[in-house]
Amino acid sequence: MLDTQQKIIKELQGDLPLCSYPFREIAQRVGATEDEVLALVDKYVKEGVIRRFGTMLAHQRLGFTANGMGVWRVPEAEVERAGNIMASYQEVSHCYERPLSIAWPYNLYTMIHATSRRECEQIAASISQATGIKDYSLLFSTRELKKASMVYY
Repeated sequence: MLDTQQKIIKELQGDLPLCSYPFREIAQRVGATEDEVLALVDKYVKEGVIRRFGTMLAHQRLGFTANGMGVWRVPEAEVERAGNIMASYQEVSHCYERPLSIAWPYNLYTMIHATSRRECEQIAASISQATGIKDYSLLFSTRELKKASMVYY
């Protein structure tokens, strides 16, 4: 069964088949039943091994060609409140808290997607206004060097 589980994980870490029954197709590929695949997925979701299934859009093809990482210096007591406001923006795909360091004083990070650099700047200004956080900067992507899901097997 361990070999079958590894095969299923191998299939799940890539793109799901674009069909009506993707787990059935995965089962056929690994020599299992659809019920076995679904049971393993259910088990891993309940255990927190699989947190979610996501979809990645080719955002550049949709016209979202500017990506600005907002780096925000937020007082510790304000992180939860400000982070929730930042995360509520539809243009923000990621919002993370990270530890402060002396060399880099920013502790909240947002990935802002827009149709232009100027629009990213306007969204960041709006976030600043809504949160009251004035100490921030925008780091813009210049080119994508790698974008891939983790591969475990």
